[in-house]
Amino acid sequence: MTDKTTGEFVIIGGGISGISTAVEIAEFGHRVTIIEKEPSLGGRVSGSFRYFPKLCPPYCGLEIYYKRMRSNPNINFITLGEVEKIEGSAGNFTVSVKVAPRYVNGKCTACNECVEVCPIERPNAFNYGMNTTKAIYLPHELAFPMRYVIDDKVCLGEECSKCVNACKYDAIELSMKPIEQQIHADAIIVATGWKPYDATKIDNLHFGQFKNVVTNTMLERIASPNGPNNGQILRPSDSKKVERIAFVQCAGSRDENHLPFCSSVCCLASLKQATYIREFNPEAEIYLFYIDLRAPGRNEDFLQKMEQDEKLKLIKGKVADIEEDPQTGDLTVIAEDIYSGNKYRQRVDLAVLATGMNPSLADEKNPFNGSLDKYGFFSNNNGTNGGIYSVGCAKSPADVSTCIKEASAVALKAIQSIGRKEIN
Repeated sequence: MTDKTTGEFVIIGGGISGISTAVEIAEFGHRVTIIEKEPSLGGRVSGSFRYFPKLCPPYCGLEIYYKRMRSNPNINFITLGEVEKIEGSAGNFTVSVKVAPRYVNGKCTACNECVEVCPIERPNAFNYGMNTTKAIYLPHELAFPMRYVIDDKVCLGEECSKCVNACKYDAIELSMKPIEQQIHADAIIVATGWKPYDATKIDNLHFGQFKNVVTNTMLERIASPNGPNNGQILRPSDSKKVERIAFVQCAGSRDENHLPFCSSVCCLASLKQATYIREFNPEAEIYLFYIDLRAPGRNEDFLQKMEQDEKLKLIKGKVADIEEDPQTGDLTVIAEDIYSGNKYRQRVDLAVLATGMNPSLADEKNPFNGSLDKYGFFSNNNGTNGGIYSVGCAKSPADVSTCIKEASAVALKAIQSIGRKEIN
């Protein structure tokens, strides 16, 4: 008899936390399956222009992970998959997954000829609806896997079939159906991440009513080279260059009517965004309205550096209202200046709402049987409760570097939990 450490792991969620955990586990010699509900991996990080604290494009890190995944036969991934049910216990889970049809098979070379003939357009969810794609589309230019997908909510299917005729590689299968899979797992890691809080619920900030009120995640896409403006920071209503911009902190956060908790990363995210506003337009005037400026960890030096920017004005005061000039599309941000005690009114071209991190499992069907706290974060996270662990923003709000550090820790903890198995 030979002692050998073995195991199979399922990771639910293919964002930076899930990918990081998968690579750590697989490189230790274990088999891993990532289940991702979107058509490509990368999660919220893949939609960022730059992430903190390095202020570099996210693909600096994601490409390295993708390379490690490609070369490791222990890693399998399922896109367009949703976990329907989890049965069993530590060492013997069965994970039931429903996989939606992609309508494009592995023969796809991403040549784009199908897109050129497609007659139907749809809002581009990757860019938060700020531009469009065709019904058959690549999730984004650096998608992993690099394979097209068809939106069956808008596609005409067999009635059209222009993409089928255009494809030289027989990669398009309009007859694909949903499939159900069952996957064995010794342990499960929940890496379901976060979603932006729904800013339309914040009545006084008028998101969805005024075109030039956007969210912080939308600004990431606006600034990105593969975003709706090809990297130009222009306001949505008229593509005007942004000269004056307001950041509204705690938009729906630390508020008993919305998200009662602090998402911890929003202040630094807005200051990060101010850096590339400044790069795009060195003369831009930036106004940041805040309740408390928080720079957790070793980030005080970054905050102090930004405070030296003469064209960045920090106003301690909660925004009460935003008004729009219907003729110009300009906005007036109205807030109380706590230090002066006066009402503050500032006219700007664009207002950016720093919406908080809402856990992806909040208000959605989940198979974890009471393991979520009252906000929707996965709270049941110790080795004695049945072999299910959480990592990253599924557990609590966190920045990218924290998620990656946690991934290494959770990978080790999950591996240790399965113990040794004797193999004849």
